[in-house]
Amino acid sequence: MRGLIVALGFLTRLPLPRVRADAGDFAAAIRWYPVAGLVVGMIVAGAVWLGAWIDPWVSALAGLAAWVAVTGALHLDGVGDLADGLGAAHGDRARLIAVMADPHVGSFGVVAIGMQLLAKLVLLHALGLASVALVLVPFAARMGPLLWAWWLPPLKPGLGARVAPAVRVRDLVGWSAVLAGACVFCPDLIAAPLVLVGWGWWVKARVGGISGDGHGAGIEWVETALLLASVAASRF
Repeated sequence: MRGLIVALGFLTRLPLPRVRADAGDFAAAIRWYPVAGLVVGMIVAGAVWLGAWIDPWVSALAGLAAWVAVTGALHLDGVGDLADGLGAAHGDRARLIAVMADPHVGSFGVVAIGMQLLAKLVLLHALGLASVALVLVPFAARMGPLLWAWWLPPLKPGLGARVAPAVRVRDLVGWSAVLAGACVFCPDLIAAPLVLVGWGWWVKARVGGISGDGHGAGIEWVETALLLASVAASRF
C-alpha cells in the first residue's frame, strides 16, 4: 500500500497521508502508476459528468480543468521541456539536455502546451459522456513509464534512471493482462500498445533515451492519442 500512496503523491495533488519512503520506495512506486491513472480517470470522468448538466463545452472544460488540477500539470511540464529541447537543439544532444533542464519555458514549450490543452479540450467535447474511456485512458497512459523505463536507456541521471531498475518483466506482463481485460469494457484501448510502443520508438530515434520529461510528455501523448481513437471509434 505504501507504493500506491507514493505513486499517488508523485503523480497527483490529492491530499494523502504521509508515509516514510526512501529512494527505493520511490522507484518501486512506478509499479502502481496505472492505478494512479485510474484514480485520475475517475476524477476527470466525474468532472465531465458534472459539467454536462450545464453545457457540452462546459463539460469538456470541467474535465480538462480537473485533469490539469489533479495532476498539477506535471506531465504538461514534460511536454514543454521536451518541445523546447527539440526546438533548440538542432541535433546537438548536449544542448538538448541543457535546454530541457532549464526551468524557464520557451516559445516552443508554450506552443506545445497550448496545443496539447486545446487538443484535449476538443477531444473531450467530441467524446462527450463516454465515461468508460475517460476512466481507462489515463490508466493505460500510465503503463507507458513502465515500458519506457524498462526498454529505453536513461537520457541522463534523474527520474528516468532512478525508476528503471524497479521495473520487472512480471510487472509488464501483469499490467498487459489487465489492459487486455480492460479492452473488454473499452475496445478502443486496443490501440494502446501501438501508441505506447510508437512513443518509445520516436523518443529513442529523436532524443536517444528517456527522462522524466520524456515520461511526462509520453503520458500526455498517449492520453491524447487514445482520446482520438475513442472519438474515431464512436463515429463508426
